[in-house]
Amino acid sequence: MNGWLGLLRRIPRRMLWPGVVGATMLTAGGLGAGATVRRDPLLSGTVLNAIRYGHGHDLAFMVLFAGLGLMVLSWVRLGRLVLTGSAGGRTVAVAAAAWTAPLVIAPPLYSRDVYSYLAQGAVALRGFDPYARGASVLDLPLRGNVAGLWQEAPSPYGPLFLLLGKVTVFLTGDNVILGAIFMRVAVLAGLALLTWAIPRLTRHLGGRANVALWLAVANPLVLALGIGGVHNDILMVGLMAVGVLHVLEHKHLRGFAFLALATAVKATAFLVVPFLVWVWAARLTGPARHRFLMSAGAGGAVFVAAFAAATAAAGVGLGWIGVLKSQTPLLTWMSLPCAAAEILFYSIGTHVPGWTREGFLGFFRAAGVVVLAGVLVRQWWLAREGGVDAVRRAALALLAASLLAPSVLPWYFTWSLALAAAFAWKERWIAVLAGVSVWMVLVTLPDGTIVWRWTYDNMNPWVWWPYLAATVAAGVWVGRSLLQSPPVQAPQLVGGTGG
Repeated sequence: MNGWLGLLRRIPRRMLWPGVVGATMLTAGGLGAGATVRRDPLLSGTVLNAIRYGHGHDLAFMVLFAGLGLMVLSWVRLGRLVLTGSAGGRTVAVAAAAWTAPLVIAPPLYSRDVYSYLAQGAVALRGFDPYARGASVLDLPLRGNVAGLWQEAPSPYGPLFLLLGKVTVFLTGDNVILGAIFMRVAVLAGLALLTWAIPRLTRHLGGRANVALWLAVANPLVLALGIGGVHNDILMVGLMAVGVLHVLEHKHLRGFAFLALATAVKATAFLVVPFLVWVWAARLTGPARHRFLMSAGAGGAVFVAAFAAATAAAGVGLGWIGVLKSQTPLLTWMSLPCAAAEILFYSIGTHVPGWTREGFLGFFRAAGVVVLAGVLVRQWWLAREGGVDAVRRAALALLAASLLAPSVLPWYFTWSLALAAAFAWKERWIAVLAGVSVWMVLVTLPDGTIVWRWTYDNMNPWVWWPYLAATVAAGVWVGRSLLQSPPVQAPQLVGGTGG
């Protein structure tokens, strides 16, 4: 502990403390401008309730954005030290922990999903089937904070995450604020797993631990949206990264068990499993078909056993699979099929009688699923030599899923980032990733509205076009600033680049 505290004291103040202050401002501003509880028992009846309305809300909004700006500034400054080799992996991990600490007690930021998580846990705890019933079966306040779109929607999440929701609601009851904090602690466990796994993954995948941690752990996309937004994606990718690491370290059965647990949080993690079958098969002896069947059989058996154990512990059935097939997707332009449908409909379709927006969306979403299936199968087949290439193609598969799915949200890009960050990257591509990460945070408003969805809800181009232009400019500034040398060469904070 003293070593970590000593390292914290040695990190340059101009790099560390703006991020800490910024995270504190995100927490404070989120009380008024975040995805707050609709009937807040802490603020209601107090003078602080004014920050949720009118000019008070505007002030909270500005405080939150200023805090985000400080966090980004610290992250860029740390990135410069990382790229020069002056800051090692432990330095990045300590800085990320310092920036995360104030967010533990923050209200939900950039998303209302945590209220759905709590409601789904309560549905299961109170004897209903969470894969058949939505939050509408509950009483207030658990039901009242769930977005209207999801009131009737059953849970799309796996049994392990439902178990976490059940335990949280059992411990916190109807206290939504305390429940949200408990769920954030569970998500933080995923970030801790990711922090542990990534430096070890770089030893197998050829990257630098400090760069990988800076991209996948200290990133504002992960901290502000993932931790601030209490998204189960962070827990999923933490378990997934540990599973991939174990497979690469020849602990194959343990790796497939962790991948089953990741899938039991969110189904996306399953995309990685077939690629790791190739990794294991490449290490066996005998004919190719025999090796594949051996690795697939053993890995599949462990996967099924671990997933079944999570399902039994949660006390739920397999209705999850049906929910994934039938769930109505949310419309966001980050989904390439949705973007194509919107652009073509508003440029061409409105001039053709009988053509509807829903028809365009249905066609392009279906086409996107077909294209995604083709990409996944092709990448899997090309990965049959196993080794590092199979993991690289697994990361590409996750990226394809986050681009071509019927609905896409900014934090979905943490899926591929968790693995891709551990590979070797040229500095200009690191700068591009940094700029895109910040842009994704900025196109998500603090109350959970995605700006690219918001454009058609608020048809005022004088508002959203300048804002979108400003988000792009901010991303470009981040990328360009990252490649500038630090004003003063910092001392070597941790020996080597791995730290």
